[in-house]
Amino acid sequence: MAEFDSVIRSRCVVTPEGSGPRAVGIRDGRIEAVAGYDTAMPARTVTDLGDTALLPGGVDVGTGVHRPGEDLAESYRAVGRAALRGGVTSVVASAAPARPAVDRVGALGAHRRAAAGTAVSVSFLGGVGADSGSLDLTDLLTAGVAALQCSLSDGGEPDLSALDDSALRKTMAELAAVDAVLLVHAEDSGELCSPPVGTGRPPRAERRGLERVLAAARMAGARTHVHPFTAAECAALLAAAGAVGVELTAQTCPHYLCLPAESLVRTSPAHACRPPLRSDANRAALWSALLDPAGPAVTTVGSGHLPAHGLYTLEWSLSALWTAARRRRLGLEDVVRWTAQGPADLLGLSDKGRIGVGADADLVAFDSARPVAVPAGDPSPYAGRELAGAVGPVWIAGHRVRPE
Repeated sequence: MAEFDSVIRSRCVVTPEGSGPRAVGIRDGRIEAVAGYDTAMPARTVTDLGDTALLPGGVDVGTGVHRPGEDLAESYRAVGRAALRGGVTSVVASAAPARPAVDRVGALGAHRRAAAGTAVSVSFLGGVGADSGSLDLTDLLTAGVAALQCSLSDGGEPDLSALDDSALRKTMAELAAVDAVLLVHAEDSGELCSPPVGTGRPPRAERRGLERVLAAARMAGARTHVHPFTAAECAALLAAAGAVGVELTAQTCPHYLCLPAESLVRTSPAHACRPPLRSDANRAALWSALLDPAGPAVTTVGSGHLPAHGLYTLEWSLSALWTAARRRRLGLEDVVRWTAQGPADLLGLSDKGRIGVGADADLVAFDSARPVAVPAGDPSPYAGRELAGAVGPVWIAGHRVRPE
């Protein structure tokens, strides 16, 4: 057998087939073999993680990048550093809020140049606003955006305007023709109160928005992914989409699964969430929707990282999600399905989000038993909390990097 560039062994390697003791052989940045833990595999470097788990790197969909007042390239570098600390090896950058918003090919080029020095893999969402034309969408898809993104209210403000029903249907029809995915911030602008914070963003805004999305998708047939999804009372509406032939799924975030509104102090950054954190009863019901044995419509979990609104969640999302999942006696396989494999499958990123032959060697060591204390002064909603699970070494295209 030819020598591998590197081999990583762990007694808990999480693959699409399950978790167990395995050895992963890497050559030229890709996974070339997945074998038994004790299999002889000559390599230039060998790493034995022991009981520390080996996961595929996370794929974070809709990551906010732009930080107000900061150079765009530095914003990408900051996101890359936070991603590595959080076990994310691929970010799919949100089209907005961003300066410039990624709603034209020229703006996409500016973001690609700015992202060139990012420590992790970067893909992009293309933004659809009220003034977007058919040629703009075609150009963005041809230029290689992973999916398109829109909002029914202020999800992209101040850099991307909301769509009305006519524009939403038109966008969906164009995307259905090329089998592209549309991500929708589904809060309905007509149901938001003034000011649109806290109780000014009631669950009925999500319900009304979902009704609009479902009606448009039934007419156009587009693959649609709602993000973020928070109002568990709307889960039945999501689940019913499949019965009428609509491919409608959703993404939620760890803070909606972990932090009920009743637990927040007045100064918590989590008050900036759009939609807001909801009650403890809603949190429990959201978990039920995520774990629906009939086939959940909530299929992915993303960080919801959005510096433009003061939300810095990327670094702690994996540990926060694992903390809550472990309490429910769930396994790392579940977490990987929501944060890595599911997002990669949604966007057709076939080389990402899994440990298997032919996939990119983007890997994360994760000590699931190790407690992690979030500093009290951290800008995240998890400040001062103790979480479970520490991210260790990370490999990007087979090269070992240490989170800063």
